[in-house]
Amino acid sequence: MREAPVTPNGDRIRWVELPGTELTGTELTGTEPARLYLHGLGASSPAYFAAAAVHPLLAGRRSLLLDLLGFGLSDRPTDFGYTLEEHADAVAAAVAAAGPDRVEVVGHSMGGAVAIVLAHRHPRLVERLLLVDANLDRIDPDRRHLGSSGIAAYTEEEFLAGGRDEVAERVGPFWWSTMRLAGPEALHRSARHLARATVPAMRELLLGLDLPRTFLHPAADGEPAGADALRAAGVRVVAVPDCGHNIMLDNPDGFAAAAAEALGLG
Repeated sequence: MREAPVTPNGDRIRWVELPGTELTGTELTGTEPARLYLHGLGASSPAYFAAAAVHPLLAGRRSLLLDLLGFGLSDRPTDFGYTLEEHADAVAAAVAAAGPDRVEVVGHSMGGAVAIVLAHRHPRLVERLLLVDANLDRIDPDRRHLGSSGIAAYTEEEFLAGGRDEVAERVGPFWWSTMRLAGPEALHRSARHLARATVPAMRELLLGLDLPRTFLHPAADGEPAGADALRAAGVRVVAVPDCGHNIMLDNPDGFAAAAAEALGLG
């Protein structure tokens, strides 16, 4: 595990790093970008992406399985805003400390939203985007729903006073196994900002990016909203069979095949 301070107070982002075949010691000797994996709300990249990163179709590239500030292995400061922009800037600081000049970013759900903002705010850093059923639009808070919508329906005071326990009961043991590692403030603020979206929203930022972009979605859900506009802007929209929202966990081989093609490995 590696780490780097990413805030003025020294709060640290941590990541699990897998060396690629192009590494000699700790320095990149080739021109290939490193691969950066970003998890979704309440998740952790080592837990959600480890199997994908070492899949035979994807292995061999230096890979950073990074936990966003407030989640997983990373620090959980209570004085951090946890906006998508702040998440993106913190990730950029961690990547700078890790050393690669360029990264191709694989972002799941909220991690995909952060990846879009990262590419928008730090265009020299991001080589390409692979978005895995990522959030693109504003979401109306609704306490009846799971995920960011349900969490965002609480005020922070409500969430800290008992809402977090209510969420724990609704999401079930699988998601809670990583969600429980998140700082309560980090989880709530990230959900609120994800539901509110950026201005312009992530979809508009994605449409304006000048780099290879692919959006993976579960085939069972049908095409994502605005799929034709995404394609018109050069975004590849790819359906993956036999999976739900957690594509890389539900269908590892299908995810690896689609990801390898999107990343130019197929």
